[in-house]
Amino acid sequence: MATRDEIADALAGMALFADLARPQLMGVASQFEEAFFPEGAKVLRQGISGSAFYVILDGDAAVVVDGSERTTLGRGEFFGEISILLGEAPIADIVARRPLRCVVLPGASIEAFLVEHPRVMFRMLQAMSRRLRNASRLRS
Repeated sequence: MATRDEIADALAGMALFADLARPQLMGVASQFEEAFFPEGAKVLRQGISGSAFYVILDGDAAVVVDGSERTTLGRGEFFGEISILLGEAPIADIVARRPLRCVVLPGASIEAFLVEHPRVMFRMLQAMSRRLRNASRLRS
């Protein structure tokens, strides 16, 4: 398990947390728990479970919809936020393509976390907007 300092260092290099000063990063690191998933593990299950916000520290994960791989997520990318924000089950499986290490924030904590860190919320919205634009382009 990584120390709080090590997690803060890892987060500092990610676009999602780029606007946070060191004391804020340390606070964020203390709110998240570290989680590990072996290759092939389903972190989220389409239509079934989704109750946390995940940020990938190491490894990568496939986004699989109805058995078809749509994209891959890697270091610094996140998932689980839509299920939490909408209060709905995930629309995709998230599957570890190789050993995956994440930091995880319980869903019940996300609203307070985002209100406390509006720059993180803004960067999250930017990333989600990019995803939506890319998905729209694929359908055209």
